[in-house]
Amino acid sequence: MKSAKLKVKSFSEVTIAVLGSHSALDVCRGAKDLGFKTLVVCQKGREKTYQKYYKNIVDEVLILDKFSDILKPEVQKKLLEKNAIFIPHRSFEVYINDYNAIEKKFKVPMFGNRFLLKIEERGVKPNQYDLLDRAGIRYPKQFKDPKKIDRLCIVKVLEKERGFERAFFFAENYKEYELGVTQGVGPAVIEEFIVGVQVNFNFFYSVVHDRLELLGTDTRRQTNIEGLTKLPSIYEEQLLKKIGIKYEEAGHVAVTVLESLLEDAFEMGEKFVKVSGVIGPFALQTVITPGPPKKEIIVFDVSPRMPGSPGIFATPYSGYLYSENLSMGKRVAMEIKEAIEKGKLNKILT
Repeated sequence: MKSAKLKVKSFSEVTIAVLGSHSALDVCRGAKDLGFKTLVVCQKGREKTYQKYYKNIVDEVLILDKFSDILKPEVQKKLLEKNAIFIPHRSFEVYINDYNAIEKKFKVPMFGNRFLLKIEERGVKPNQYDLLDRAGIRYPKQFKDPKKIDRLCIVKVLEKERGFERAFFFAENYKEYELGVTQGVGPAVIEEFIVGVQVNFNFFYSVVHDRLELLGTDTRRQTNIEGLTKLPSIYEEQLLKKIGIKYEEAGHVAVTVLESLLEDAFEMGEKFVKVSGVIGPFALQTVITPGPPKKEIIVFDVSPRMPGSPGIFATPYSGYLYSENLSMGKRVAMEIKEAIEKGKLNKILT
């Protein structure tokens, strides 16, 4: 892993920069809490949130015609002149849509492991499943040949209209798969559908302290599935035929888990850290099943960057460590500030 170099003597010389989407406000609030200057890179027409409504935590807004213009040399030059440390999130990956450019053409020092971001895409090698295999972490059974589907499966493809969004549908056999696969493009991932409670474990691996921390837990709010499940059953079937089921993310809800599950969750997180080279925030998105013989945590997705759920600070796990509940944005800023003070900054940047 090649580290980016940034020579500063004090955190006051650094600007925390982030793309204006996803979890940018979480990043900026945390950075301001620790005394950093903040900068948000916005696409024209999407700057009001940062320039007007939450200008108290955003020192500067850099407006571009489109998000991907952040790769332009003149834009990068501005960021480099400000000693910017860039915090990646899912929208950054989506709008750049070029991991080679993120790894090789984006010269701004990035907090975390930029070379790990691409594992989120199931079509690349190595991907998250390869890392989960190496770590010995269980994930749902997959079917490479759709003709061998012999149980209820969830099929994950990219949407036709918005190639960055995942389209999900269910299939119990090959015929149902053929009917559904027309809604997406590219290779499909076919996974056994695990019945259980969905919980995202949002971890932070501190390089400064060589420690894994659980910052919080949450679950997703998705449209239109949540609206459909709230309908009386006599209407469900009619609407399903008309509009179909979608699992588009609309928000998150903070949740807690039984303490008896925490050791298993930490063990999975430690295994992932060992094989991945992750720095800072990552999430293991899981399903908790009843067993037998005991409840089991099964990972169905990995997010190797800032989570999109700022509400996780409302769960108690960071408070157990720090005597105050921390947002992921504040924990990121804490790590950067301490790394500067201890001369370890370049160990957390790539």
